[in-house]
Amino acid sequence: MPLHKVPPLMWEALKLKQGIYSRLPAHYLKSLQETQRPTPVHFRPLGVEYRANPKTGQRERVQDVPIPLYYPPASQEGLWGGEGWIAGYRYANNDKLSTRLKKVWKPQVFKRELYSEILDTKFTIPVTMRTLDLIDAAYSFDLYILKVSAGGWETPRRVKFATKTLFCMEQASPQLQNPFSSDLCVCLSFSSIYFFVLFLSFLKEFVIPEEEAEWVGLSLEEAVEKQRLLEKKEPVPLFKVFTEELLQQLAVEKLSEPEVRKKKS
Repeated sequence: MPLHKVPPLMWEALKLKQGIYSRLPAHYLKSLQETQRPTPVHFRPLGVEYRANPKTGQRERVQDVPIPLYYPPASQEGLWGGEGWIAGYRYANNDKLSTRLKKVWKPQVFKRELYSEILDTKFTIPVTMRTLDLIDAAYSFDLYILKVSAGGWETPRRVKFATKTLFCMEQASPQLQNPFSSDLCVCLSFSSIYFFVLFLSFLKEFVIPEEEAEWVGLSLEEAVEKQRLLEKKEPVPLFKVFTEELLQQLAVEKLSEPEVRKKKS
């Protein structure tokens, strides 16, 4: 006989259908279901459940167990590209017969100045070499910020950049629909206009309504708190309630009184 009416694995899904969780915006609930696992950074997943043993040739089951990471508070203030601290052990003097010593592997962090074309602002941010490689692979700091959400590396700094960028794109959505109407095209050369229009065409797929941009990157706890504040109503003093009721009653009584008209002589 099962111990629970509902399996524990379904508790999180059922929780979203009850109480204040069910009143969250539909687009935010949809984004929770579409979340993917973070892209592996410190290990290489095999990507298969079974493989042949190289010695015996028999089929055996394998598991992709991620390395446990620790994200210090400093990582929340910068863009580390999913890297974190790894705690482990090392041998003294590289001798396997010696005592094991505790060791923490930390990524190398630099302060770099990054430029956002959409916000037209420069930022000095702590980053790692992996972050710089990802920005180069995305061809732009803005495209990296907008595309990396699928990777699962959500930090307050990245969420702040993404929200600002999405708000700015929503305000500039008419310009994205018709790039040649921009005033910048007047003072640019033909090649510059080509790359400018090409860049704007890449941004079209990321434009979302302003109401959805406010919820981008929020955790479930933050979204619940935001929804609670939206539903919160200040208490109305009773004297105002009774005053409005009295005014309504007087208006009804005045309308119900017969109107007296004098006959003209």
